Amino acid sequence: MALTDANRPQTPAATTPEQQPDSTPGGRPGWPTGLEGFGYGGDYNPEQWPQVTRVEDVELMVEAGVTIVSVAIFAWATIEPAEGEQNFGWLDETMDRLHAAGIRVALATATASPPPWLTARHPEILPQTADGTVLWQGGRQSYSVTHPVFREHALRLATLVAERYKDHPALAVWHVDNEIGCHVPRDYSDAAAAAFRSWLAARYSTVEALNEAWGTAFWSQRYSAFEDILPPRSAPTYANPTQQLDFDRFSSDALLGYYREHRDALRVITPDVPITTNFMMSSATKGMDYFGWGPEVDVVANDHYTIASDEARHIELAFSADLSRGIAGGRPWMLMEHSTSAVNWQPRNRPKLPGEMLRNSLAHVARGADAVMFFQWRQSKAGAEKFHSSMLPHAGRDTDVWRSTVTLGETLKKIAPVVGSRVRSRAALLFDYEAWWASELDSHPTQQLRYTDEVLSTYTALWNRGVSTDVVHPSADLSGYDLVVVPTLYLVSDEDAASVAAAAERGATVLVTYFSGIVDINDHVRLGGYPGAFRTLLGVSTEEFYTLQEGEAVRLSGAGDALTGTFSADLWTEKTHLVGATAVATYDEGPLAGLPAVTRADVGTSGGSAWYVGARLDPAGIAAVVDAALADAGLTGESDVPAGVEVVRRHAADGTSYLFVLNHTGAAVTVKTTGTELTGGVEVDGELTVPAGGVAVVQES
Repeated sequence: MALTDANRPQTPAATTPEQQPDSTPGGRPGWPTGLEGFGYGGDYNPEQWPQVTRVEDVELMVEAGVTIVSVAIFAWATIEPAEGEQNFGWLDETMDRLHAAGIRVALATATASPPPWLTARHPEILPQTADGTVLWQGGRQSYSVTHPVFREHALRLATLVAERYKDHPALAVWHVDNEIGCHVPRDYSDAAAAAFRSWLAARYSTVEALNEAWGTAFWSQRYSAFEDILPPRSAPTYANPTQQLDFDRFSSDALLGYYREHRDALRVITPDVPITTNFMMSSATKGMDYFGWGPEVDVVANDHYTIASDEARHIELAFSADLSRGIAGGRPWMLMEHSTSAVNWQPRNRPKLPGEMLRNSLAHVARGADAVMFFQWRQSKAGAEKFHSSMLPHAGRDTDVWRSTVTLGETLKKIAPVVGSRVRSRAALLFDYEAWWASELDSHPTQQLRYTDEVLSTYTALWNRGVSTDVVHPSADLSGYDLVVVPTLYLVSDEDAASVAAAAERGATVLVTYFSGIVDINDHVRLGGYPGAFRTLLGVSTEEFYTLQEGEAVRLSGAGDALTGTFSADLWTEKTHLVGATAVATYDEGPLAGLPAVTRADVGTSGGSAWYVGARLDPAGIAAVVDAALADAGLTGESDVPAGVEVVRRHAADGTSYLFVLNHTGAAVTVKTTGTELTGGVEVDGELTVPAGGVAVVQES
């Protein structure tokens, strides 16, 4: 029997705070021990520097207000310069020095890159690409995560570090490896192939079930034994789509299994020390299904970097922060890395403008982060990341970057009352890594669809209206939301589709965009008309996709009071028929002229509604649809705030609210609020002016 929606493995539900070890008096479950207030600091790499610099480092950390640093992330070759040799003296001194200064440590397992002696002796642990290219030693993460030899050495080192520092008073949290899967999210080596086969056998039990799930009757791909199966390596043409999707699932699980192995070993040695690893949750990193990873860490930690060429990078940052909070189950999370200024890995690396680093940092805090950390503490003088900005730059203390570093430390102390508070949202945006993987597979109606572009399109419209939005998995409990946005959810299970429909039945407004509900979890098309799983809910049936060519666009217009104006669509349109819904916008031209482009249907008896957008609308069009859906849902957001101004609230358990105002514009703005502005310590009575590029945090009264 093939794997179906009925017997699929379930994405773990977000762990509730009561299930996590409560490691702080303040009641932040799983939080680094002894870390009061906001965590502030960054990656610290003392092995790169002489003793005199290490002493100065800690003195300057105190000046900057640093409270926590990550140590020993890439220190394997320093700790073990050769097989059988150990060098812990420098790390002993570092831990002692940091503790003496009152600085907590996120101590890494030091396994992020194996040393040259290990890969030279065991080249079989090196990963491979789909075409068989070996990824050699010389960069970082040169390991096959499934190879038993690598796993043995990595676990041995992690255990060695844990046994040595298990009782050290500076130890606050374990930092397993680093950005797991960053450079090798997919390994096609023989070790990975063997692990993939084992994973498939566990998932499907029989090869007959696999054949049914993969649709191997097509192109003579039917398997007679699991032993015959390979990863989707380079082939003459398109690999089996479900094979590709399952390999994505397996790869994420394999990387997570590596983390779990370390976590479980650390838990035995230090049962009271929280354990985490740094995720990479953004609109660009798709290798890992972090909704499955979130419940496995004691505290969610994220690395985020803005893209210089993205003029709306502050909105993508907000999305990443909301996604981090969603994966954290609403609990406070750690911003483990971001940059003080320019990075080193983009085509053109721009420095951050005055005030931008502070706005970036507080945007993460506004959306739930209780720690703000950077890569890295001191800017390296050698190596691949020597031009990556840091808290302490090459030019030293008499710099804007250093002054900004000190200012941020001071600001975090001033807004300390915010710590532990939560963000509340009445809008949810459904986001799914499996749908991301599946929607961007080859041999689709268009190769130019990018899942996160569609997600950010609707998210941006919500951001522009100041609507607080939770980014959650489709399996999340939707009962607390008045608006549920479902952008391009190409793959969806029966259960999750039913949950979306149930939200509308309860009275919520549901907004679904094109190419949603098309396939089941095996990437099999749901027959009977698109959008498949959502067809009945939406009251429409699409018979054919009408993708548009490069440079081609069509005009459409509102068809009633619910939606007015004229908009355009590019890339994607559909030939859709009404089956109970009402057209609120129709095509004005082309082969679909007169047919519905945007529809709305009443749902249930509690005032629910379901909107469908069957085209890729321009920004004005999607904004108009989102506005109409918000009105349907009875949500207004911060409608009186000027464009480009970010307003977010966090709420404490005692009823206190904290208003964050981040002015991303070049002009001063005035917002309505009353309370105490914490960064300046001034009372606000009715109105607050925030300067161009400035920030404010108001404890409201």
